Amino acid sequence: MAQKLWDKGISVNEEVERFTVGRDQEMDIFLAPYDVLGSMAHITMLESIGLLSADELKLLLEELRSIYALTRSGWFQIEEGVEDVHSQVELMLTRRLGDVGKKIHSGRSRNDQVLVDLKLFTRTKIRETVENVVALFDILIAQSERYKEVLLPGYTHLQVAMPSSFGLWFGAYAESLTDDLQVLLAAYKITNRNPLGSAAGYGSSFPLNRQMTTDLLGFDSMDYNVVYAQMGRGKMERVVSSALASIAATLSKLAFDACMFTSQNFGFIKLAPQYTTGSSIMPHKKNPDVFELTRSKCNKLQAIPQQITMITNNLPSGYYRDLQIIKEVFIPMFDELNDCLKMVARMMSEVKINTQIMSDNRYDPIFSVEKVNELVLEGVPFRDAYKQVGQAIEAGNFIPNKNICHTHEGSIGNLCNDKIVALTQSIVAEFNFKKVQNAENELLLTTTQSE
Repeated sequence: MAQKLWDKGISVNEEVERFTVGRDQEMDIFLAPYDVLGSMAHITMLESIGLLSADELKLLLEELRSIYALTRSGWFQIEEGVEDVHSQVELMLTRRLGDVGKKIHSGRSRNDQVLVDLKLFTRTKIRETVENVVALFDILIAQSERYKEVLLPGYTHLQVAMPSSFGLWFGAYAESLTDDLQVLLAAYKITNRNPLGSAAGYGSSFPLNRQMTTDLLGFDSMDYNVVYAQMGRGKMERVVSSALASIAATLSKLAFDACMFTSQNFGFIKLAPQYTTGSSIMPHKKNPDVFELTRSKCNKLQAIPQQITMITNNLPSGYYRDLQIIKEVFIPMFDELNDCLKMVARMMSEVKINTQIMSDNRYDPIFSVEKVNELVLEGVPFRDAYKQVGQAIEAGNFIPNKNICHTHEGSIGNLCNDKIVALTQSIVAEFNFKKVQNAENELLLTTTQSE
């Protein structure tokens, strides 16, 4: 039997229903455990203001705990004819508890219900993403330290330019992830605010205690203005997807470097055999397919903020069905990015480094700036030294000094990896995931104690 929270006994054309529901049921499976958590907090608050009795709350919490376990086991399903996760949860409660199950919707709308679901889902997925970013960061820093003495060419305009090192190369991508985490932290702070109690976007005549649900769910604060809470639908997803796109951009650039550096024309690195594929016709081929797919996946992910912008652009305040489509591009973004993060971490941990790159004399001119600086230290004016070295290169009699001595902060001889690690650790600490985890555990524990 179809279950719609808005059903008034008027049937809807089947094609219209199919079109309007779309992929919502598929996306709502991801939101199911968070819908239950939000309902647990909401009904606990309803009991505190007299809209539920203590006995009713106990019964509802017990059933919601069972449904929560079902969502975590992978067995939760939205039944045929049931519109969304909110309807399914209420239907399951009503089957077990009768009219008591229908009371959980008092003082809220599906609008603020899906808002809180999305925020709870997003902050959990952000935590998972942070963990994967940190895992890759640690590998990059370790490789930077391991190979900090090994030089490789630095390029501008894809022309050999100046000496670089694997310490710099690995460390550069580690620090890029540091800035990505800073952007993600800002997105997390926007995410971790409570919209519950804004109802359809205009509040409720019930004396709701929004601070109570904010505390129960571990939010940092509430979205105070009820109209703005509804306006946050789409904005939160756009901000978060932009932060995820920043991580994707770092991975895409790293993947491009890896594809280039592993080619025979460069030969700077070698991928572990299990991360390469062959050719159906050329027996010598070892293709960097994993990095190529990482590059394309991450480039695709960088388009998602624009997709969300185009879905929400020029919508006035209030709720519109357009917002439903955002879930289809936003929810899968996390798993795709995290898959790339895990794969890149594995490849970077096992990559083989060519330690003899600079023995090839094609890279001799890369040391020209070192020679210019040496002459300047001897008192030769910079422009004169520049001209002198340039003429030697053109004449083919330039003899490089390959003993690099860079000591300033962030250079070959002073990577500042310890400073980068400290900065990253301070950013990660600001997420304060433990506060959220404790709140969710406490909410679930309260359910256990009510038995």
